[in-house]
Amino acid sequence: MQLSLLWETPAVNPTNHKARSVPVLNPFDKYGRTFFFSTFGFMIAFLSWYAFPPLMSKTIKKDLALTQPEIANSNVLALTATLVVRLFIGPLCDRFGPRLCFAGILLAGAVPTVLAGLVTNAAGLLALRFFIGVLGATFVPCQVWSTGFFDKNVVGTANGLMAGIGNAGGGITYFVMPAIFDSLVHDRGLTPHKAWRVAFIVPFILIVAVALGMIFLCEDTPTGAWADRYNSVPRTIEGKIVDAPGNINDAPTTGQDKGASYAEKDKKTSDPENDSSNASIDLETIAQSEVIQTPTFDEAISVIFSLQCLMLSAPYACSFGGELAINAILGTYYLKNFPYLGQTNSGRWAAMFGLLNVFFRPAGGIIADIIYRYTKSVTAKKWWLVFIGCMQGVFCLAIGILNPHNEATMFGLVAGLAFFMDASNGANFAIVPHVHPFANGILSGVIGAAGNLGGVIFSIIFRYNGVKYDRVIMITGAICIGINLGVSWIRPIPKGQIGGR
Repeated sequence: MQLSLLWETPAVNPTNHKARSVPVLNPFDKYGRTFFFSTFGFMIAFLSWYAFPPLMSKTIKKDLALTQPEIANSNVLALTATLVVRLFIGPLCDRFGPRLCFAGILLAGAVPTVLAGLVTNAAGLLALRFFIGVLGATFVPCQVWSTGFFDKNVVGTANGLMAGIGNAGGGITYFVMPAIFDSLVHDRGLTPHKAWRVAFIVPFILIVAVALGMIFLCEDTPTGAWADRYNSVPRTIEGKIVDAPGNINDAPTTGQDKGASYAEKDKKTSDPENDSSNASIDLETIAQSEVIQTPTFDEAISVIFSLQCLMLSAPYACSFGGELAINAILGTYYLKNFPYLGQTNSGRWAAMFGLLNVFFRPAGGIIADIIYRYTKSVTAKKWWLVFIGCMQGVFCLAIGILNPHNEATMFGLVAGLAFFMDASNGANFAIVPHVHPFANGILSGVIGAAGNLGGVIFSIIFRYNGVKYDRVIMITGAICIGINLGVSWIRPIPKGQIGGR
């Protein structure tokens, strides 16, 4: 990979107008600008969504006289809200476009964030965390927006980088919120009762600023407005591609009967993993099949209940769901095994679990892209996902069985778990753009919601096991291995699907 690709204007696929590299350091280019706002929009959402846990084990718990079950219930409600909104935001992304949906969620979540100072009891905390939980749904438009701007050769890398840096917001929160709290108490003289409430003004300001930037500085698609996305589909005339602006480019000859129906074309595609079998499908048909459609009820149901949706949703429920549940209790787990660390230091060590997303989630997507580049096979991507999904279970089992009271052992095992959990998340959304590309919002929404469902399930298991964190992490590991192996037989691309290969 050339380093210059990080800032140079990317080469663009003339068929779908998507970038073939990720200009991470070029916010002036429209592809780089989409990367910037999508990434930091998701990160800032995490800053508010996970602002409570770093202060919950001591300050907020004491101020609101919370019991351990009430804290656990608040974690579950925060994940439940995200689950519900992710299910609905997927179809809305397909209907109105991911950019406006993204900004809308941020602004909706900013309101309860700034109202944190009004909470006085456990009931108020539960309600507030539920409504702030809508911010977790920003993941869906983040990934749909990314998929619309980056081509198949780099989409795993782009999705992994965006979500990885965004997920790191959960780790950054463990540094930022205690630091703001300590500053308000020691430098500004506020009481702890007031300081933790005032601290929530910071994520509110950041959320609103990023949302307004999306609205006024970004585009829906590489070719303009969401309503005009159909105009970007090229037309093939005598072996040439004619794109929306009228530029003519060479295209491979296909020999396809232009009058054939999609059903007839599908029948000619005997094996979606075999390039030679795709030669009969013209470029225009492929491009049309990958344009996101306004979803109908029947189409949504067929996508939601497809085996491919299950193949991706189940592992994501384990990887992202397990990550969410563990992230919410990790600081308290460290404090239990290493009480001398105190709230701030145990929170900082717990932050590393989330911060490693910056490196490990993109790694899962990058490796998936490399595998695809050499094999041209989505099935090879799937086996990479299965492998790392099982390995995350192995590390959970190790932590649960050993329950380390040695810092080096504990932190080392948690770092290993973070690699496989985060990489599994990245590898999952390296496959998503290949499956049902005409309904990417619906599919992304369901898979994203499955991640939160897993988080809710694991959080409930934590809830009913009290402070026996080692036992629950061991149970989580066994579930991860069983589920990943259980769906490994499913082919990643449905028979007859034209696009997405």
